[in-house]
Amino acid sequence: MIARRTLLLAALAAGPAAFARAGGAQVTPDIRAIERRRLLPRAAALLGAAPRTITAIGAPRSPAGPHDYYSEGDYWWPDPANPGGPYVRSDGRSNPGKFDGHRDALIAFGRDVPTLAAAWELTGDRRFAAAAMRHLAAWFVDPATRMTPALDHAQAIIGVNQGRAIGVIDTLQIVEVARAAELFARKEAPGYAEIRSGVERWFADYLDWLTASPFGIEEREQRNNHGSCWLLQAAAFAALLGREETLAAARKRLKTVIVPTQIEPDGRQPLELARTKPYAYSLFNLDVLAATSWLLAGGTGDLIAWRTPDGRSIGGAIGWMAPFIADKQAWPLAPDIDYPGDFPIRQPSLLFGGLALDRADWLALWQRLDPDPVIGEVVRNFPVRQPLLWLRA
Repeated sequence: MIARRTLLLAALAAGPAAFARAGGAQVTPDIRAIERRRLLPRAAALLGAAPRTITAIGAPRSPAGPHDYYSEGDYWWPDPANPGGPYVRSDGRSNPGKFDGHRDALIAFGRDVPTLAAAWELTGDRRFAAAAMRHLAAWFVDPATRMTPALDHAQAIIGVNQGRAIGVIDTLQIVEVARAAELFARKEAPGYAEIRSGVERWFADYLDWLTASPFGIEEREQRNNHGSCWLLQAAAFAALLGREETLAAARKRLKTVIVPTQIEPDGRQPLELARTKPYAYSLFNLDVLAATSWLLAGGTGDLIAWRTPDGRSIGGAIGWMAPFIADKQAWPLAPDIDYPGDFPIRQPSLLFGGLALDRADWLALWQRLDPDPVIGEVVRNFPVRQPLLWLRA
């Protein structure tokens, strides 16, 4: 069964003809055709865009230098009872006055490079690769514009601290940049050889920080979506660098810590359901878990299908959420307090789960949903956007 699934997945990435020859079902979507229609106009619009890294964006409240990433906590607001004092928390309500300049730039980078990489993989057009190389060089290689490979000042709280461990979640946005770099290396994209060592040195330094710094270690131990996001980052960056020891540790952590503590036997995610945005957080964490499992299983669904002895599984969690993705009106809990009408979107958990468990209904649902949201808060919580970077051809 595993060998057949692996064959079908490889054929699916190669295109519908190969998939049919391998015995694939007609209900499986032609992902390359879907993505070609969606991606090429978007990638063409990016060809002339100049890189814009955090060094071009002043952060007046940052305690660090222009190369150091800085962001402020989403759910922290001025205290009405103490104007000018430390900010106070209002879970789920994003403060529009927080500094978002660096994070917005990182999100744009994490959107544009994977778009260009997927377009290059589809077409072989060197222009898409060249455009991606400009951005990679600016963010990771050029001494004048590169970002420091550490997150010591992310998700700061005004009047309380100058950065927090949970700020590590901000670099979830470059997981698909690492997937793009892996594609460029594996397929010898034009121009990548000149910058490859610099790009991989940046990711190596950041992975060292992620796994050994106090903030990185603290974030790893978080029990909710923050721990999941740490794991996906560690796995994606280790996969790019070929760090098998880190990948093995990530697989072990997924099986022994993440799934047992985050998913109930019936598929619920209680730590996400307890939040003020239970619907969006359940979707977000599930997407991260499904992507992590897909990557750690080498581009197969084996870890999505895997179950603990008492029946907890990522596949089961997708099964619990899928009916409420198909019909949000059936959601049995309170609505989200912020952006209640803007989810679901084209949740990648449906794609990974549908392929892993042969669920044609999940794959059909995935195709019906919006693949390109434009609302900033929604985009921020949708970091797995380019399926072609996850399905190996």
